[in-house]
Amino acid sequence: MKKIKLAQVITRMDWGGSSDIVRILCERLDPNVYDITLICGPTENPSDRTKRFFESYKNKIITLRRLKRNINIYGDVRSLFDLYKIFKREHFDIVHTHTAKSGFTGRIAAKMAGVQVVIHTPHGNNFYGYLNSLWTPAVILLERFASRFSDKLIVLTNIERQDLIRYNICKSELIEIVHSGIEIENFSDLSVDPKEKRRIYGIDAECTLVGMVARLERVKGPHYFIEAAKIINEELPDVKFLVTGDGSLKGELVDYSKKLNLDRKIVFTGWTNDIPGVLSMLDLLVVPSLNEAVGRTILEAGVLSKAVVATSVGGIPDVIRDGETGILVPPEDPRKIAEAVVDLLRDNRKAREIGRNAREWVQGHYNVDTMIKEIHNQYMSFYSI
Repeated sequence: MKKIKLAQVITRMDWGGSSDIVRILCERLDPNVYDITLICGPTENPSDRTKRFFESYKNKIITLRRLKRNINIYGDVRSLFDLYKIFKREHFDIVHTHTAKSGFTGRIAAKMAGVQVVIHTPHGNNFYGYLNSLWTPAVILLERFASRFSDKLIVLTNIERQDLIRYNICKSELIEIVHSGIEIENFSDLSVDPKEKRRIYGIDAECTLVGMVARLERVKGPHYFIEAAKIINEELPDVKFLVTGDGSLKGELVDYSKKLNLDRKIVFTGWTNDIPGVLSMLDLLVVPSLNEAVGRTILEAGVLSKAVVATSVGGIPDVIRDGETGILVPPEDPRKIAEAVVDLLRDNRKAREIGRNAREWVQGHYNVDTMIKEIHNQYMSFYSI
């Protein structure tokens, strides 16, 4: 049987949920069925697993220096034609694009090059939370246009599907749901003891620790976490806070914490490869995002039986059953975040129960082997094999 030539296209393979999914697809889809090429832009902050993947997969990776996340009209047009030339030369059977920028240029380039099957996974949307309201109509129009070059859209949650339908992006019959898969084995045998990990960051091994783990950008809501920390500190002065991640807002957030007299309460770790180790240190995770495809750290925290307080945005309500596998709060509301955190910290039994429920929920619904099987089935729906 002739292998199916498959291209996975993404803007970058930096630490994050979308790059994890692309890596998993490249590594775990059956090599007897698929001949896979990864096409991506420059990667600055890959995880350790992604670094190892790059090394083992280096002969099947094409890096395009102009394929970048930030908008640059000249560079974006050039990257579109770079992709077109690759697709024309390689004669892929399927092109699967991921995230907004590579999804826009990649889908157009693929159809221009005559690719028969073009699939896109948005990994959330840019309809709110990312850009100001003046850009939203333009984003919606661009997504509607790009959908004309799509044979199928694979989304991660039902809420994401509903958003695409609500904004009239494409016909509902083009949209399929495949839940994100977590490599649970990466969390089952942590090499660093959580208390020792705390000492590395200068955090008391016995204190109560509440944290957020995310890119430090507006859409992740880090200011609301710091404002919630201020309120929590007034109720429970012994609690410490952790902010893990990097981004354009880091300096501003450090200054803000000082302004609120929290500089001795909040530890900024910067970017780290060891997300399982960081999550293992926490008593509770907060996800204060303004928009989120899934919130992969929610799933990762669930594997570790950690209780989570998260905003009810994007696909998060599909991942968290409120009051059972986590607590949902309104976005942009630090007081509600603080109230939920204080409630769980004061009720250890409830927090432990939520953590246990979250672990069972993630193991049952976000299995990586199930994700691979369902993606394979979506690809095969275009073929008679």
